[in-house]
Amino acid sequence: MSSRSFSTQVEAARKGVITPQMLSVAQAERRSAEFICERVASGKVVIPANINHSNLVPMGIGRELKIKINSNIGTSTLASSLELELEKLEFSIRFGADTVMDLSTGENIPEIRRGIIEKSTIPVGTVPIYELVARFGADGISEENILKVIAEQAEQGVDYMTIHSGLLAKHLPLALERKLGIVSRGGSLIARYMKRTGRENPFYTCFDRILEICQKYDVTLSLGDGLRPGCLADASDRAQFAELDELGRLVERCRKANVQAMVEGPGHVPYNEIEMNMRLEQKVCGDAPFYILGPVVADCAPGYDHITAAIGAAQGAYHGAAMLCYVTPMEHLGLPEKEDVRNGVIAFKIAAHAIDVARGIPGARDIDDAISDARAQFNWQKQFDLSLDPERAAEYRKRARGGCENNPDYCTMCGPDFCSMRINAELKKHSL
Repeated sequence: MSSRSFSTQVEAARKGVITPQMLSVAQAERRSAEFICERVASGKVVIPANINHSNLVPMGIGRELKIKINSNIGTSTLASSLELELEKLEFSIRFGADTVMDLSTGENIPEIRRGIIEKSTIPVGTVPIYELVARFGADGISEENILKVIAEQAEQGVDYMTIHSGLLAKHLPLALERKLGIVSRGGSLIARYMKRTGRENPFYTCFDRILEICQKYDVTLSLGDGLRPGCLADASDRAQFAELDELGRLVERCRKANVQAMVEGPGHVPYNEIEMNMRLEQKVCGDAPFYILGPVVADCAPGYDHITAAIGAAQGAYHGAAMLCYVTPMEHLGLPEKEDVRNGVIAFKIAAHAIDVARGIPGARDIDDAISDARAQFNWQKQFDLSLDPERAAEYRKRARGGCENNPDYCTMCGPDFCSMRINAELKKHSL
């Protein structure tokens, strides 16, 4: 531990101390340092920044800031390696992810995570129960092993952790009434443990000790929604909202312990119910940053769920979600590869940017105005450089040029005679 007079960002903020991390976030967000400090103190903004993540570029998460997106990577028991995960990490950062979660469930999880943290300049998150079960087996779920894994991950430099502490034994009958039951991997593992043993969720019973570890390393807790709906039919039900009530109480416990906390949100929700879900979380959880998975707004499009989820993400962000967990085309089908990561990140980057523009976030529309100027000037390279995916834009332009190689002032959609940009240029020229 350092000799600083505070243990976490939120403790510093409550003392009126503007940390280097807060200053960095303020500059990135075009906000005053005092604004960021005030929001961190209240718990409305979190800055995931483990004291041991040495190459981290700090970023803030909160509904009054730019919408952030998370990219999920990680091995499975059947596929991937450190090399492949580092490629996914590189794609995540290159195409605009703000955080990355290592969801590894395969072999050598600590080594995989160490490699990711060493290479990542963005916050790294985990779901500790995955390593817990991978190392100790399903029968190895215990308070002792939970604390061991969390402490090791925190010491390694993990910036935020998803902990399913709000799923309690009393919620299980409600969840089992559903069409798909419990679709959260962490939630299902904990539910099986409670059913088999007759005991309460150990992530709940040792929550205060988890907070002690988080306070020591300034780990942000992402309070997981183990009872998130996995299909439209299960959305906004009693199980989901019973857990949300408990998450609200856990937020208060985090704040009393000077531990930063955000809340994870629903997975599959009909479009017309998203606003209600966002408003309810703000009320129940004291406006803690809401981190949502999608939501997926249609269950009938396997292979296109990066689109079905981005539609829901935009609606969720507009009504108060602070961070969007991306969904790739491989959702519900298999482990995503790096091209799937690219497509998922870009889809959610579009959703987040559209809402930043709609909400008038400082500087959000600058890039849109600049690319519009480049279009009027037929400056193709500048258009590529300004786009969210420059390589893809240049690739499509090259493929479509056809007979336009020697005439860059139009494309194959309109040609020289129907190009509105050319006509407008002529109109402006003659009006001078």
